[in-house]
Amino acid sequence: PQKTNSALRKVARVRLTSGFEITAYIPGIGHNLQEHSVVLVRGGRVKDLPGVRYHIVRGTLDAVGVKDR
Repeated sequence: PQKTNSALRKVARVRLTSGFEITAYIPGIGHNLQEHSVVLVRGGRVKDLPGVRYHIVRGTLDAVGVKDR
């Protein structure tokens, strides 16, 4: 059995307009998201995190792009 990865991955619980509640990954270094932020979600799983099948799109709506990049 392989050892598990130990990094602190940043994720968010997101309620979609359809009523579903999903877990989405926040890519990049640092973020500005808070409890009632509105975000755009795209597909694409995170291999390290079981059950995380979506990414948050940076630079749209309330999710700012990565600072100094």
